Amino acid sequence: MPPRLYAKRTRNLFDPNSLETFRVSRSKIDLFHECERCFYLDVRLGLARPSFPAFTLNNAVDELMKREFDLHRAKGSAHPLMKECKIDAVPFNDPRMDEWRDALRSGIQYYHKPTGLIFRGGVDDVWQNPMGELIVVDYKATSKKEEVTIDGYWQKAYKRQVEIYQWLLRGIGEKVSSTAYFVYVNGISDAKAFDAKLEFDIKIIPHEGDTKWIEPIVMKLAECLRSEEAPAPAEPCEYCRYREAAGKELLALSKKTIGKGNGTLGI
Repeated sequence: MPPRLYAKRTRNLFDPNSLETFRVSRSKIDLFHECERCFYLDVRLGLARPSFPAFTLNNAVDELMKREFDLHRAKGSAHPLMKECKIDAVPFNDPRMDEWRDALRSGIQYYHKPTGLIFRGGVDDVWQNPMGELIVVDYKATSKKEEVTIDGYWQKAYKRQVEIYQWLLRGIGEKVSSTAYFVYVNGISDAKAFDAKLEFDIKIIPHEGDTKWIEPIVMKLAECLRSEEAPAPAEPCEYCRYREAAGKELLALSKKTIGKGNGTLGI
């Protein structure tokens, strides 16, 4: 498949003059958390960060895991992994699950009165404990030699992800457990042969969610959306540092070219 040509997006942009309620996805909240300027360029100006190819193997694992847990959802029974980890819960059986999982078209949608925005996100799964609390569950897939954990640098985003889901569910009035779970599957790469199949070790990792950081972030996000000025870049943002460095080099090259009597950039 040939690479997509980069183009400025014209849909799903915030218009401060529009009367329609604007929807902000879970991933955009996380983008704002990472870099306010990248968020503004994306949601106000339609200039998103360059995209990456989809992790299709991970998507296949997600789909198969959902089907497997759906079998127990229909029966009202706990999955063997839940029993093995002594998790007293069953997959949540509710007609809204199809919507809540659909990240592209719906997801969990919470109208946030203080900002006048709708925040949404598509969850992988939801379980329910005997107290009626909903448990956020996220499927993750990897392949590494060492034991999988959620303590690395990149896993900070994973933790924020499930905490946003907890916040969304509470926002729509659900009773939510503070404990979320990652069902982490780790591809075994040291088997003697491939034999057209990939085997996994599966581990369920609990995470005690802390959602107190979200409310201040979404209030600041709404203020940023309605501003006519782009915010400063985040100090560690590689995208902003690249744009700044590239802009300086192009400007220097332009001045050098003009100094030689050629009015074009010459690249």
